[in-house]
Amino acid sequence: MKLRHLVVAILLAANVITAIGVVHARHDYRQLYIDLTRLERARDELNIDFGRLQLEQATWAMSNRVDQVARERLGMRFPETAEIVVVRP
Repeated sequence: MKLRHLVVAILLAANVITAIGVVHARHDYRQLYIDLTRLERARDELNIDFGRLQLEQATWAMSNRVDQVARERLGMRFPETAEIVVVRP
């Protein structure tokens, strides 16, 4: 009879420990899922910002924009034919 009580007690303890393990695993899973969702949202925001920056870079790098800035801000111009010197090796 004592052996039977001991086996029941061991099985009960194992059952409780397993239940606690399941609760702990579910908690960890939920925390990781929350982190994943947050990181995916941050990734999506960064992808949107990257797209905007690529568009802005393309706008600023357009040749007519560069030409306009060179003329207006830097006072640059195309050289006259007489000002061109060809250097030969």
